[in-house]
Amino acid sequence: MTTLIVIILYLSLLLGLGLFTNKLSRGTSKDFFVASHSIGPFLLLMSVFGTTMTAFALVGSTGKSFERGIGTYGLMASISGLVHAAIFFVIGIRLWCYGKKHGFVTQIQFFRSRFESDRIGYILFPILVLLVVPYLLIGIIGAGKTIEPVTAGAFPALFTNPTMPPWQGGIPPWLSGLVISAVVLTYVFMGGSRGAAFANTFQTIVFMVMGLVAFTFIVKALGGLENAGNIPARITEKGTLVQEYSFSKEEKKLVQNQTPKVIGKVKQWAGKTLEEKDALIGRQPHLSRTPIEIEYKTKNPKFGKVPEASKLLNKERELGIPPITFLTYLFIPLSVGMFPHLFQHWLTAKSAKAFRLTVIAHPLCILIVWVPCVLIGVWASGILPPGMPPPAVLSKMLATLIDNPILAGLLTAGVLAAIMSSLDSQFLCLGTMFTNDIVLHKAGADKYTDKQIIGIARTFIVAIVALTYALAVVLKNANVFDLAVWCFSGFGALFPVVFAALYWKRATEQGAIASILVAVITWFYYFHASGYGGEYFVGPGIVPAAICFAAATIAMVVVSLLSKPPSKATLDKFFKN
Repeated sequence: MTTLIVIILYLSLLLGLGLFTNKLSRGTSKDFFVASHSIGPFLLLMSVFGTTMTAFALVGSTGKSFERGIGTYGLMASISGLVHAAIFFVIGIRLWCYGKKHGFVTQIQFFRSRFESDRIGYILFPILVLLVVPYLLIGIIGAGKTIEPVTAGAFPALFTNPTMPPWQGGIPPWLSGLVISAVVLTYVFMGGSRGAAFANTFQTIVFMVMGLVAFTFIVKALGGLENAGNIPARITEKGTLVQEYSFSKEEKKLVQNQTPKVIGKVKQWAGKTLEEKDALIGRQPHLSRTPIEIEYKTKNPKFGKVPEASKLLNKERELGIPPITFLTYLFIPLSVGMFPHLFQHWLTAKSAKAFRLTVIAHPLCILIVWVPCVLIGVWASGILPPGMPPPAVLSKMLATLIDNPILAGLLTAGVLAAIMSSLDSQFLCLGTMFTNDIVLHKAGADKYTDKQIIGIARTFIVAIVALTYALAVVLKNANVFDLAVWCFSGFGALFPVVFAALYWKRATEQGAIASILVAVITWFYYFHASGYGGEYFVGPGIVPAAICFAAATIAMVVVSLLSKPPSKATLDKFFKN
């Protein structure tokens, strides 16, 4: 109950911050949408970083490394830090300049003006909305999976969980998701982009500090970094999977099992050659480069039956990843160049110089957050049962290793801070796009007062929050990491459009529309092939995002060269120094 009280106090603090930023509001639609271009370097860094680090980074990466090992860091984090910084410099600053000069508050306004086309706006709007909604889902789902384990036992008479008995009495995901959605909606509703910037800054500081604190306590509980590496199970000479160390809550440290605990066995051990057997002996599956078929025990005395455990076969846990996979993953971080919520944050900057700190410090911030999360996930593979839902791994590790309800509450608040720092920006950007790109574009800005414009945006935000929450309840078991990867892949496939618009004079309306349609069609084809959100590779390990990007680029170049060049007025507007 103490942990829950700490979480409630943190959420109340956020509501208070919303009231504070509401008093700072200038009452204009421009202030609501882009904070009157008044955000300085530090606030910009914190809000941009907080926006890009969602449940995907904390909850998702920990769960993924629990499943696939330390190679998870190489898949995304090592690449993202450098690519994100490059895009902020190459794309962000240039878009800020055009936004400030021509009064753009959405990326669709920029594309309409650059390509002299109303159609491109009506095509892009539903596509961007459909890609942002999964991004919102991973936040709400991640919040629900985070709160339930740490509040287990608080309300045993009210809430049951037959799937995971140890979480009996915990706040269910549907309720925690509802509360989180309501809190974010409240301070965005009141403070707009200024409120989101202040809230993101506060929450980014919270989750970075709490993340380091959590990592420190977990390492201490496991006896230091050297001993932590002893946790994951290894394969014996008999082909069994054993754990030689386990965490003792009573002693609050890692202890050696006098009789190694058997948790599974290698499939078809008898059918392997002597050389194959020798190669497997002593191996830790979470660090294996080659696939190992392992059948885990279907029953754990502490956790009861785990229905999915018997299905955990052919799990490839990699120390590294194939070069083709690593290279094609490079195309996923390009997604930040087309994030509508990130575009809106860029426009809040006071000046182009405000980007300097973001470009330099963003990769370091990613390193600080991702490394601890991935390591915790790897260590969890030796502590938690194999059937543990990946989104719940981080919170379960905190609950298992940190026997202090106040500290557990603070650390959980840190995870929620990362989640909400993305949700607020995404809710706001969708309201901004609907208001400016659909309503005002169709009816004319002069038809409405500033108060009415803000009211329209708020109404749409409420509708999106309600829709997203409903979908999160239905899709509560979705894999946070994989869903995020597909979401990012869609935005990455659209990157050729924004790059060509900024740097290629010959890019045309027809080329841009062709590129968008090809990107969407190829992305949906592979999304369908993946089972609508599962892990999926093409051929020898090619990430579909690379194929979608290549197809969209070819479409942009070919169709642009075959169509009429842009007008002189457009070229003078965007390319004349």
